[in-house]
Amino acid sequence: MEGHGIIYTIVIGFIIGLLARAIYPGSQKAGIIVTIVLGIVGSYVASFVGASLGWYHDGQAAGFFGSIVGALIVLAVYFFALKLFTKSS
Repeated sequence: MEGHGIIYTIVIGFIIGLLARAIYPGSQKAGIIVTIVLGIVGSYVASFVGASLGWYHDGQAAGFFGSIVGALIVLAVYFFALKLFTKSS
């Protein structure tokens, strides 16, 4: 059962990452691995922020829309950092 959970996380992370990239303005040059990681990390960010604000209970995962918002936040930070570090070199 543990292997199915990992596959499920990767697939959902990919879908969330794709949706966040579709919503985010401008062109993004990110591969499939970055998209999957973006979706997974975005879901964790949304869960953490939601729990901190009292929207979710401890250990409760963020919902679908919350995960997209979390992925958008992670995407914005990622591209900001990418521009910052590639500009200086």
